[in-house]
Amino acid sequence: MGDVARHAGVSPQTVSRVSNGLDTVVDETRERVLASMRELGYRPNSAARALKSGEFRTIGIILFTLSTTGNVRTVEAIAASAAAQGYAITLIPVTVPTQEGVRGAFTRLGELAVDAVILLLEVHLLDTARVSIPPGVQVVVADSDAGEQYTVVDTAQADGTRQAVQHLLELGHSTVHHLAGPQESYAAERRAAAWRTTLEEAGREVPPVERGDWSPTSGYAAGLRLAARDDCTAIFVANDQMALGLVRALHDSGKRVPEDVSVVGFDDLPESSEFLPPLTTVHQDFAEVGRRLVTQVLRQVREGVHETGTDLVPTRLVVRASTARPA
Repeated sequence: MGDVARHAGVSPQTVSRVSNGLDTVVDETRERVLASMRELGYRPNSAARALKSGEFRTIGIILFTLSTTGNVRTVEAIAASAAAQGYAITLIPVTVPTQEGVRGAFTRLGELAVDAVILLLEVHLLDTARVSIPPGVQVVVADSDAGEQYTVVDTAQADGTRQAVQHLLELGHSTVHHLAGPQESYAAERRAAAWRTTLEEAGREVPPVERGDWSPTSGYAAGLRLAARDDCTAIFVANDQMALGLVRALHDSGKRVPEDVSVVGFDDLPESSEFLPPLTTVHQDFAEVGRRLVTQVLRQVREGVHETGTDLVPTRLVVRASTARPA
C-alpha cells in the first residue's frame, strides 16, 4: 500500500479508501490510484483486512452431498448471490452423515474464517450430535423443519405436492401411488406426508409407499414393482431423477406413459422437458432459494439479529405430456 501511495503521489489512507471502495475520494485521484495498483500488481490483503474489520466476507456451507440435484443447484445459486454481495463461499462437506461427521464439520468450521454458515443438511442430526456453533457465527438452514430454532428457507413442498396429486385426481384417476425419497430426508418425508393428506382429504384410498434413494436406478426398481400392479394408473414421484428411471421401467414392462400410467415428478430439472414423454413436474426455484439464504444470513451478519421462522419459496406445477386421463 505504501508503494502504491508513493507511485500515485497520495497518502496510504487514500489508497486504503480506494481499496475499500469508499466514495470519499475524488474521481481523478481514484483513477490515479487504480492505475498505480494495476501497474504495480497490487491486491488488497484479505487476511489483513479481516483482522482490521472483523469480517472475513466468507460464507460457509455445510452439506452432506453434492450428488443430489437440489444441493447442486442450491449451492450454485448461493455462490452467485454471495458473489454479487462481495462474499466468497467455503464448502464444508460432511462425508459421512452421522453424528460424528456433523461434529467434525463444526470443529472444522471453528478453524475457518467465515462470517456465517448455511446448512444444507438434516438439522435433527445437530441435536443428537451435541454440536456447538462457534460464537459470533450466524446460521441459516435450507430445506428443514427447524424454524423454531433457526432461520429456515425452504420451497413450499407440501403445496407443490398437493398441486401434483390434485392434478392427477382431477384427470380422473381413482388414487395416486407414490415413490418417495429416503426416510431420513426431510424433503422426502414432507412430500410423502402431503401426498397422504391430499388423498385422505379427497376420500381416496392411500396405497402403500414405495421408497427410493433419489437415483434413477432406484426409480427403475420401484417402477418395475409398480408396473406389476393392475390398479396403478397414476404415480407421484418425489424427484425427477427417480421419475426418469421409473418411466423407463414402465416402458420395459409394456406400460405406456401416459396412456396406461400417468407420472408426475418433483424439481423440474432442465432436462425434464426432454424426457420421453416430457415430464409433468413440480417446479422448484432453486435460484430464489439461494438468493434468500444469502439475504437472510447476511442480514443477520450486518444487523446482528437472530430470527427464527421459515421463509417459503412458492412452487408450481408444470404440466407436460406424461399425464392424461386414465384409459
